[in-house]
Amino acid sequence: MNITIVAGARPNFMKIAPIIEAIAIKKKQGSTINFRLVHTGQHYDKSLSDTFFKELNIPFPDTNLEVKSGTQAEQTAAIMIGFEKELAQNPCDLVMVVGDVTSTMACTIVAKKAGIKVAHIEAGIRSGDLNMPEEINRIVTDSLTDYFFTTSTYANNNLERLGVSKSNIFFVGNVMIDTLLKNKKRFIKPSIWDELGLEQKKYIVLTLHRPSNVDDAQQLKSLITQIVTLGKAYPIIFPVHPRTKKILEDLDLDFENLHYIEPLGYLGFNYLVKNAFAILTDSGGITEETTVMNVPCITLRDSTERPETCEIGTNVLVGTNPDKISDAFKILLSGKWKQGTSPELWDGKSAERIINHLVEIHQS
Repeated sequence: MNITIVAGARPNFMKIAPIIEAIAIKKKQGSTINFRLVHTGQHYDKSLSDTFFKELNIPFPDTNLEVKSGTQAEQTAAIMIGFEKELAQNPCDLVMVVGDVTSTMACTIVAKKAGIKVAHIEAGIRSGDLNMPEEINRIVTDSLTDYFFTTSTYANNNLERLGVSKSNIFFVGNVMIDTLLKNKKRFIKPSIWDELGLEQKKYIVLTLHRPSNVDDAQQLKSLITQIVTLGKAYPIIFPVHPRTKKILEDLDLDFENLHYIEPLGYLGFNYLVKNAFAILTDSGGITEETTVMNVPCITLRDSTERPETCEIGTNVLVGTNPDKISDAFKILLSGKWKQGTSPELWDGKSAERIINHLVEIHQS
């Protein structure tokens, strides 16, 4: 069985690392399973792509489509054109896509038009918010997918409501947690730790990247001002996404406890997360990691495609509502934040389950 694995953006790399390792193990056991890794180039900043291949021991891609930035339509079109040529030159039995980025949707469409089966890792998650580009990517991808690998029973239920056959849904757990658990002992203290004199559980990490939070300069200013004021007793570490950097420069915010830093690699960033007092974020993936590491997480979104992080994890949704943010800080600062537990099958063996299923499918 020949599999083409697609990676396009930072979250994808964390998800493909354990899958590639599971393929290697299966191959050593005698299975005729091979993969070709295609990097679409959707993220091209070195700290958001190349670093992850090195840190997570992922082989460098067999090809890079070098799509880079553009509008949603431009990026989608460029990925589709490049991936169509890739599949024509390198036929495969299965295309594996992960997550919900533009590359996920675009490569799924191309594969299906080429008559190739598609496996979607992290299938079935839904936020219900069509203003999120990722939600559209999820819907389109899952409408074409053949084999659905899910992280939770919520995702299973979403797919079953859409009419997907139970025989094509495989509840395997969360591959990103595979990567987290494997690398937990390898986390690296970033230079910012000593530069700012950070101490365990005595700082807050902030991440923002969604257009709904960062594209309106005045809203961004208001949001950061409230967070910095409420968390005035703590240094607030803000790794700045490239698309947010210029907006922040124009705002010229000046707070003594707010520290902008360059994006970090996987091992350095998760060192900060693991040892933080709390995380404020609009990222879905970070809410999963904080749940497993039992770190308080305040999510600056009105909806989530990962409800398990709120219901049994450490995550709370507040949107950008000033009152909800203030209420969350009161609970946080009182020391009464809820304790989380890890969701079912988030145990570090998800990739192994995926590859076992695919081998069985191929042999049947």
